[in-house]
Amino acid sequence: MTHAKPTLHLSDAAVGWAVSPGLVDYPRAVEAMKARAALIAAGEAGELVWLLEHPPLYTAGVSAKPQDLLDAAALPVHPSSRGGQFTYHGPGQRVAYVMLDLSRRGRDVRAFVRGLEAWVILALDAFNVRGEVRPGRVGVWVERRQPGAPSHEDKIAAIGVRVSRWTSFHGISLNVEPDLDHYAGIVPCGIRDHGVTSLVDLGLPVGMDEADSALEAAFHEIFGPTAPAPPPI
Repeated sequence: MTHAKPTLHLSDAAVGWAVSPGLVDYPRAVEAMKARAALIAAGEAGELVWLLEHPPLYTAGVSAKPQDLLDAAALPVHPSSRGGQFTYHGPGQRVAYVMLDLSRRGRDVRAFVRGLEAWVILALDAFNVRGEVRPGRVGVWVERRQPGAPSHEDKIAAIGVRVSRWTSFHGISLNVEPDLDHYAGIVPCGIRDHGVTSLVDLGLPVGMDEADSALEAAFHEIFGPTAPAPPPI
């Protein structure tokens, strides 16, 4: 299933584009994200996309099932207000917290989620990777083909959002070069029949800076222009 570009109300105002170096503590990041989203909702701050990496951890979305946490002692587990189930964050994975004012972008949460999917898919195009979406499976997937073996699909990017007062927060995570073994402690997003992959796992020597450039260029196409901004913390 290919993915058409969604119809969104684009903003003429540039969205702040912030990148944090190093690893950012997850609880501190979430509090900063929520605080910024509240300011956006109140009209006291501009929209922001915040790119960062976290130390290795699991997050449990609002639909997480206890049985999908396979090894509770493997890594720290943090509850999350985003939609979805269990997922992993860690070094080598680009997390993008997307704080947009949806009241100025059509007030259509489904179109916003489709926009996030299209954003990731367009960014993957820069590396000649065909990302796709599948009904009933949240996120972005790639089909793996090997000679003499049946094809299978692995997830390369997760999507989990929350909207409050028509302002979005949480967002997407793209696997650039994370430790894929860390996914063994959970059933990622509650999906047992498919695996996970990354750009490097696909044989592409992509660095984080290259991934960020592709994400920013694709964001312009889907959501509108960006401008450099400081991280919230």
